[in-house]
Amino acid sequence: MARGQGPAETAGRQAVEPGPARPDGAASRSEPPVTDATGDRAESARETSTTPPGRTDVPDLTPDHDGPPPPDDPERDDYGDPGDDSGEWPREARWVRPFLVVAGVVGLLLLGAAGGLLIGLAGRDDPTVPGIDSVDVGFAQDMTVHHQQAVEMAAWERDHSTDPVLRQLASDIETTQNSQVGRMQGWLELWNAPALPIGGHMAWMSGPTHDHAGGAGAVATMPGMASSADLAALRAATGPQLDVLFLQLMLRHHEGGAAMLEYGSQHAAVPQLRNLARQMLSSQTSESDYLRRLLVERGGQPLPL
Repeated sequence: MARGQGPAETAGRQAVEPGPARPDGAASRSEPPVTDATGDRAESARETSTTPPGRTDVPDLTPDHDGPPPPDDPERDDYGDPGDDSGEWPREARWVRPFLVVAGVVGLLLLGAAGGLLIGLAGRDDPTVPGIDSVDVGFAQDMTVHHQQAVEMAAWERDHSTDPVLRQLASDIETTQNSQVGRMQGWLELWNAPALPIGGHMAWMSGPTHDHAGGAGAVATMPGMASSADLAALRAATGPQLDVLFLQLMLRHHEGGAAMLEYGSQHAAVPQLRNLARQMLSSQTSESDYLRRLLVERGGQPLPL
């Protein structure tokens, strides 16, 4: 270091002195500074982020990631800063989604209630609901009474006969007619009609084109029904006598109800009831033929109506 020169001047002189020779023997020379299109000198790409020695006026811009995150601003609400014009959508409030769910459930409940009310109002004036004096109600009431007596006689024969064929037949009649009674009673309940007839039987068949049993209006006893004396004789009989009497009473019972079944299948307003009456007529007609054959095989004769 020359006398009278400071450290800064010595360092500057060393920066411009030529460096050592290159391996190929060519002398080292300094390259001209790079300039941009406007002629201004570009910044060097080799600048470091460290502060030069002796400089204290350059702030340290390196972010400190070791510390905890900044606390939330307590004055900031869920809708974002009022003056934020960054173009982003504000955050959704915490109460919005639960409110929408509750509103949707309430809306569905109200819609269902309105639909049920409309259905109920429509059902009041439904033309398929028959009146108290209709063929449908009268058929269901009278045929319930008719079937109940057949079930009573079949249950007695099933429990007291020694003939396996007749015991099986009686069990089938009891099961079938009990099921049909249940259907007719269900309809009567839906129609808000009495379960059993009031003031006689078969008044629903007294139309201008039908004459039942030679008369008009209600009758006290339906055709084919067994009397109290008949039922008492059935309970007192045993063995083959019981079997023959059962076949006679059941055959007459089936034949007596055929007129009601035919009328109901043709004049009832409810399609389901017409279909049921048609099925009853078909099955009981076939069953009557079978009863007649069993009766002849056991030496009996049909009873008159």
